[in-house]
Amino acid sequence: MKLVVILGPTASGKTQLAVALAKRINGAIISADSRQVYRDMNLGTGKDLEAYGDIPYHLIDVVDAGETYHVTRYREDVYHALDTIKEAGKQPILCGGTGLYIQSIVQGFTYDVVPVNATRRTVLESSTIELLRERLQQLPMPPDFVPDTSTRKRLIRAIEIAEWCQHHPLPLASRPALEATIFGINPPVAIRRQRITARLQQRLDMGLLDEVKALLHNGVSPDRLVYYGLEYKYAVQYLLGELDEETFFARLNTEIHRFAKRQMTYFRKMEKDGLHIHWLAHGTIDEMASEILKNDN
Repeated sequence: MKLVVILGPTASGKTQLAVALAKRINGAIISADSRQVYRDMNLGTGKDLEAYGDIPYHLIDVVDAGETYHVTRYREDVYHALDTIKEAGKQPILCGGTGLYIQSIVQGFTYDVVPVNATRRTVLESSTIELLRERLQQLPMPPDFVPDTSTRKRLIRAIEIAEWCQHHPLPLASRPALEATIFGINPPVAIRRQRITARLQQRLDMGLLDEVKALLHNGVSPDRLVYYGLEYKYAVQYLLGELDEETFFARLNTEIHRFAKRQMTYFRKMEKDGLHIHWLAHGTIDEMASEILKNDN
């Protein structure tokens, strides 16, 4: 059962496209979003549950807010979802914008997909090469990871990988990569920017700040909420009185635009890593669904 993947930056229309395609091919959708797994975090993560209608979906609302979720568990959950979809006789569609999660499914997990930590790199770059080697020797080495220490840059990358693996259990090697056809959706920047700003205002009107207040009231700490992404980070700052309303909206809006650019950078990295992404021509949802059907082979 070949997997169909739909990826793209935030506010690009991925969910609507996946639903339209699922209706045509008797599909079921698996979310590839690292935040939509959390219950009671709907507006801040953009679940848009009403968009699914009667289309089955998986890996949304699977853990409580406040818990930790990582790529290892995601891979296992995807395989369980695929078993359920296969038993139902449906076509699986993986849809989302978390590039690391998608890449771990369609290419398998390699240390190359460990994300860059720009903040940590800034600290490491101030160290001498001797201190970098000493730091690396102090870290437990992940299985089958042979660090390249031939240059300063590679030493820093090795430390980055080893430190990341301390907090993110690795996927089981017994899980192979899945054969997939990958489609990308990326509206023109002007349209994307317009959608991001309009959607942010809509979510605020729908009660995003009330959602964050409820999470805080239910015991999710401010520090933990910041971990869950931009909407929660800036909402917490606003609710704590650290930002006024105008600054809150302006900063959050700007950061979401930057986040969309970072998503596109990661998708380009996936292509450099050997994954072919068929970028869909910008058009209506029905036009893009038709293009997927013509090119899914």
